[in-house]
Amino acid sequence: MSYAIAAALQAAIYQRLQEDAELGALVGDAIYDAVPAGTVTGTFVSLGPEDARDASDKTGDGAVHDFIVSVVTDEAGFQLAKQVAEAISDALAPGDLALTRGHLVGLWFVKAKARRVDKGETRRIDMSFRARVES
Repeated sequence: MSYAIAAALQAAIYQRLQEDAELGALVGDAIYDAVPAGTVTGTFVSLGPEDARDASDKTGDGAVHDFIVSVVTDEAGFQLAKQVAEAISDALAPGDLALTRGHLVGLWFVKAKARRVDKGETRRIDMSFRARVES
């Protein structure tokens, strides 16, 4: 397999998050594929790093993509960040994303890491997910 379905997977994830009403109520349209230049304030969601590996077998081509979706906020405490993370999990949980190329076999939550960054002034939750795709 190649990295051929990666863009379609990312687009479907981004679209799902953009269209989710619960997530939108929490962050508005602050869902980014690329965080805008400069200092971003408030609370936002960002699609992050991805690792992909071949998962082809005798039935066809496939790949496993491990990717991160981050929640970043300058709100005090982790409550809002965790509510946003919950909405992301709920939005992606059905694992029924429609891809423009290939198809999604499964989508799973793997882990999350919550921490303070920027000298404790910012809260960040990095949520790791795993997707299995086939062409």
